Amino acid sequence: MNRGFAQAEYRARVARAQARMQDAGLGALLLTTEADVRYFTGFLTRFWESPSRPWFLVLPVQGDPVAVIPSIGAALMAKTWIADIRTWSAPNPADDGVSLLADTLRKVGGPVGVPSGYETHLRMPLADFERVRTAGGLVFADDGGIVAGLRAIKSEAEISKIADTCTIAGRAFARMAEIAGEGVPLSQVFRDFQRLLLEEGADWVPYIAGGAGPDGYGDVISPASDAPLRAGDVMMLDTGAVRDGYFCDYDRNFAIGRASASAQDGYARLIEATQAAFEMARPGVRACDLWRVMADIVGAGEEAGRLGHALGMQLTEGLSLTPHDKTELCAGMVLTLEPGVEIRPGTIMVHEENIAITEGVARRLSPFAGPGLPVI
Repeated sequence: MNRGFAQAEYRARVARAQARMQDAGLGALLLTTEADVRYFTGFLTRFWESPSRPWFLVLPVQGDPVAVIPSIGAALMAKTWIADIRTWSAPNPADDGVSLLADTLRKVGGPVGVPSGYETHLRMPLADFERVRTAGGLVFADDGGIVAGLRAIKSEAEISKIADTCTIAGRAFARMAEIAGEGVPLSQVFRDFQRLLLEEGADWVPYIAGGAGPDGYGDVISPASDAPLRAGDVMMLDTGAVRDGYFCDYDRNFAIGRASASAQDGYARLIEATQAAFEMARPGVRACDLWRVMADIVGAGEEAGRLGHALGMQLTEGLSLTPHDKTELCAGMVLTLEPGVEIRPGTIMVHEENIAITEGVARRLSPFAGPGLPVI
């Protein structure tokens, strides 16, 4: 598998952004988060886990991006296609890139657009941001959703990377009988599943969740307990594994020893709902339409909550499959389909798959589960 993308991919992203900036009357974009910086540069590092250093990318309305970054990142940024790399010795609480960034923006010119909408955040101290705004003497504004809109539509190269990550997770899920069974603590299954994902080719596993209990589980976000799996339990594992900077996000359910009639019935409804949404998913259909077709099958009504979301460089990004999200699907979007069903009060089951929207029938990215609840 080839790592990263050809330079032409990044230049195309920049060109699309600059066309939208021109229409919006923006002179520059200021990007501060890992995914946004990486989208335009290919700068991939886990060093973002350290909160002590800010990182900046300035995208002018004409010309190539300018990286304004701590000196520790200069060597890696130089391996990308970015040529203009400006650094300071960080961390420096007295002037942590503020003067260098303000000078860069002043020379590029404004107005400066900053992603400010849903799911965005400013990964720098607010006090420093105010200092940059004051020192630069420029107008700062919302980017008008330019970056989010670009990232929502994946290229074929991006979709291929997500598909590769899904395939890796599928191979790990296929080995579940190696690590799970009656008497095995759920916490041990979680640890071993991460090991399987790494063995199968994941770069790292930033997210793993799940649950287990008689016929289902109480929620899907709790840490794993040390309680051993018991016959009649339904165990679910949900993974957000990463390969070359792109996530998969889907889960699998397994019955331990035996599957009750209620568990089998609930699972069948989840598969039916997923398939119905998959068949509906195509350009022009709204996010809320996919929610509706799944909610009607699982029978949860308005209380069903979010039944899926967009996926890519982040575990969740962009639209949500809820009754309130009217976003129209477009070719190139990558989504999760994630219906949930209540088995009885306090006990649920959730199923999730990953798909790509195309001009015709949607494309399966995760290896879709079969119709029957697997038994270990």
